[in-house]
Amino acid sequence: MTYQAYLDTIKAKTGKTPDDFRKLAEKKGLTKYPELMIWLKSEFELGHGHANVIAHEIVNADAPKVSKDEAIAKLFAGKKENWRGVYDVLAAKITKFGSDVSVGTTSTYISLLRNGKKFGIVMPSSAERLDVGIKFKGVAPTARLEASGTWHNMVTHRVRITDPKQIDKELLAWLKQAYDAA
Repeated sequence: MTYQAYLDTIKAKTGKTPDDFRKLAEKKGLTKYPELMIWLKSEFELGHGHANVIAHEIVNADAPKVSKDEAIAKLFAGKKENWRGVYDVLAAKITKFGSDVSVGTTSTYISLLRNGKKFGIVMPSSAERLDVGIKFKGVAPTARLEASGTWHNMVTHRVRITDPKQIDKELLAWLKQAYDAA
């Protein structure tokens, strides 16, 4: 589920926007993440993920907004900068899947989305490795297409990239299959 999908679901369930919740929390004097989580779960019956999104919005309401390009640049800063060009090549190839492809960012990875539905992720994990996660339900892992295990729960498989040449036809075929299924 994308961040916007969380916000849309919360609005549908409660009729409230993040700003509405912020104003209510302000009236109650709630400012800390743990107390916001308790309040959102008990008073509005939000699940953990949905409460987390709203608590995050409230706690970070005054934080400067970062553009998607700035967020991506931050992911590839420092020792991970050598993976930026590799990501750009991969992203260019993935956008050819269809006009409905987009990306979203978190503080640790880039979501690959089809109409807002996640089909994969790209994570610059270290200076030596870029990880590509793929949402591939029902597909048996292989030596290269390994089960994601505890690495990331938003995808089912992971491909470890240690050489730009590993962004190949096989990886793109897996990503295209995941895109088609999304």
